[in-house]
Amino acid sequence: MQYAVFEGQGGIRIAQGERPQPKAGEVLLQVGACSLCGSDLRPWRQGWSFTPGHEIVGRVVQPEHALHGRRCLVYIPQWCGQCPSCVGGYPQLCEALPDLVGWQRHGGYAEWVCVPEQCLIPVPDDIPTHLAPLLLDTLGTAGHGVRLSQRVLPQPTRVLVLGAGPIGLGALLVLRQMGYGPLEIFDPNPTRRAFASSLGAKALDEIDPHERYPLVLECSGKDAARQQALESVQPLGAVVQLGEADAWQIQESKPIRRKDFFYIRSFYFPLQEFEANLAILRAERAACERLVDAQVALDGLATLFGEFARGERIKPQLFLQE
Repeated sequence: MQYAVFEGQGGIRIAQGERPQPKAGEVLLQVGACSLCGSDLRPWRQGWSFTPGHEIVGRVVQPEHALHGRRCLVYIPQWCGQCPSCVGGYPQLCEALPDLVGWQRHGGYAEWVCVPEQCLIPVPDDIPTHLAPLLLDTLGTAGHGVRLSQRVLPQPTRVLVLGAGPIGLGALLVLRQMGYGPLEIFDPNPTRRAFASSLGAKALDEIDPHERYPLVLECSGKDAARQQALESVQPLGAVVQLGEADAWQIQESKPIRRKDFFYIRSFYFPLQEFEANLAILRAERAACERLVDAQVALDGLATLFGEFARGERIKPQLFLQE
């Protein structure tokens, strides 16, 4: 089979190897699509010992398995089912099995991948292969973050979204389906600001340093955005951190120090939220079609990552089969 090797400094080599063989408790998946994620820029820059790719949909190829022939998404965390997080309904936070598909296990930038059986999420027939990965990070992580904020802000309200990449744009779709508004968004990339505006948000050319918002979603993972989120949230409001970074540094300025507020982190979504996320995708299908703005085979992956890193693509993907 062919698979991508991330060599670091933007280098991606397509290698040839044997088709993987599933171990006990695993299934073999023929990859249909694997969407690019901002967090994948880390292995793209640094190099990676595993094949990355964690927004995967594929077809189960295991004749003895109940899901043989079915299209399935890959839920990236494994879980033990016994720790407090698992028992509480949050398998994505499992304390016993920390490995993630595409990070500590081989992921979806390949023709075939073996995944834990418990990580299969069957895809309904009405959801096309290229849209299915949006149910994971783009809508799933964003949706979970908004739902977490409802614990402290139970009523839909005005929102500032920082970052108009895939997570930020996915958050806009989640927010408008949940009745939030008005929605405002900032991104330094004018193309992404224009895209956000087409989804009904007010795209800001700059952020008023004196404006305060009851809910702020930080979707970029950049220090400047995290600083801005903490300063722009109003007293007793909430900041939801969706963006990821290797490390970050915040200056505790007066607008941060002189108020009470809630800080919320959404890593991934619990399985019980999948149906709610599915309803959002169905309602926002036309917008979701626009998010997936490029598809390539494995030999086009290196070029696509360069375009994605430069902010020229929204939610492109490796696409291998219908």
